[in-house]
Amino acid sequence: MAPQPAAGTGTEPGGVLRKSLGRFDLVFLTISAVIGIDTIAQIAGTGGAQAFTWSVVIAIGFLFPYALVMAELGSTFRDEGGPYVWVRLAFGRFPAAVSTLFYWITNPIWLGGSLAFISATTWSTYLHPLAEGSAGDYIFKIVFIWLAIAAAVVGLQYGKWVVNVGAVVKIALVLVFVVTVAVYAVKSGVHGHAAGDFTPTTAGFLGVVPVLLFALVGFEAPSGAAEEMRNPERDVPAAIASSGSVAVACYLVPIFAILAVVPAGEISGAGGFLDAVTTVFSVYGPAAPTLLRIAAGVFILVVLTQGSAWMIASDRVQAVAGADGAFPRWFGVFHPRLGTPLRVNLLSGVVATVFTVAATALVEGDSAAVFQVVLSIAVTTLLLSYLLIFPTAIRLRARHAGIERPYRVPGGRAGLWACTVLIYLWVLLGSWAAVFPGTIERALGVPYDFEETWSVDRPTFEIFTLGTLAAITVIAAAGYLWARRHDQSPQTAPTPVLE
Repeated sequence: MAPQPAAGTGTEPGGVLRKSLGRFDLVFLTISAVIGIDTIAQIAGTGGAQAFTWSVVIAIGFLFPYALVMAELGSTFRDEGGPYVWVRLAFGRFPAAVSTLFYWITNPIWLGGSLAFISATTWSTYLHPLAEGSAGDYIFKIVFIWLAIAAAVVGLQYGKWVVNVGAVVKIALVLVFVVTVAVYAVKSGVHGHAAGDFTPTTAGFLGVVPVLLFALVGFEAPSGAAEEMRNPERDVPAAIASSGSVAVACYLVPIFAILAVVPAGEISGAGGFLDAVTTVFSVYGPAAPTLLRIAAGVFILVVLTQGSAWMIASDRVQAVAGADGAFPRWFGVFHPRLGTPLRVNLLSGVVATVFTVAATALVEGDSAAVFQVVLSIAVTTLLLSYLLIFPTAIRLRARHAGIERPYRVPGGRAGLWACTVLIYLWVLLGSWAAVFPGTIERALGVPYDFEETWSVDRPTFEIFTLGTLAAITVIAAAGYLWARRHDQSPQTAPTPVLE
């Protein structure tokens, strides 16, 4: 495959890739990717009352320009594997190989670590007890992982409905929670915060910015399936605008509601959302236990579909990297009947399963710790991938200026530069804070207790983090070199078919 700078270079509608995604499908897929219900409580617990303030700031200063840039890229460069193709066209195959592996591997790690663990904890707490490390615990997590993978394996014309239902149910759950908080406030009052608690501070900002950025990215995810969209030049900008507005509301309102009913010191990322639900559902009297069990089941479904949405998107991006020779070509094929990157789907499932089995064996009963550590790894790998994805907007505007752009970032070249530089600085700051936590605070004279925050000393944390990043980079380089060495007959079709 040689990615082309023009749109419409993919298969025809009757080929392997089916035109399955309409505008509403894109809206729901983006909502599933951008709104992480598992991170809402993590944001509130990390930043306290000022997390709400910083959420507003980042929604305006990051989410808005990020949406504009992704709308231009996604509507203009409409090849399958979107983010890979953008980096490939802008900077070459090897940088694209590295950024894509970071982008892809985030998701099986997140699925097998954070999502599987928070779902198992929810099931055990609210539906049926599961002892940590028991056979039932392992079975639940493994079944959870492979259900998420199954939604990515089946044809997109079917898998999209799993994601669509998940997005609708997610919004409904948030709305029910917010309405119930209002009823609870009238009947029982709320946990008050002084106005000064919302005052932004440097320490609060640096603590919450990496996870906030992680929570808000995902507008480019549907472009992984760009050639399966019916009308990407029209629908991508509209879907981003719609889902962006919903995302802002679905983060800001629940964060404020959680802060209103749960004391900051008692909010945990692994269970904070349902802790708040438990508190406010008391207004339903005798029906509260039953409603709480229903809410827990819905929460697990929502988390499952979040994982599926990212698997659908990121697996396609990695498969296209394989098809182009930036990763072993064996992974760069799409199943002729399903129209999905089956081999990468299965690879994601294996990675997620190995990760969850290893983490469960090592966790020693502390699922909350696993959730936090794995979330930190996922934040780091995903944000680092954007360091190469974001600059492609400027590079491609210059290198392929003659291509028709159905949507352009407002303000001409200056507007594009301003938006891209701004979001790049945000993600650069978030990446540094995630990889080297506490260093900026120390430079600014802000108190930071590393061991209290992470439960390990700095050398242990840095060896683990930097070792993980180095391993991923080595895997990317090895995959790239393997593909180059064994590339006897380069493919020309963007989506080779599995024979």
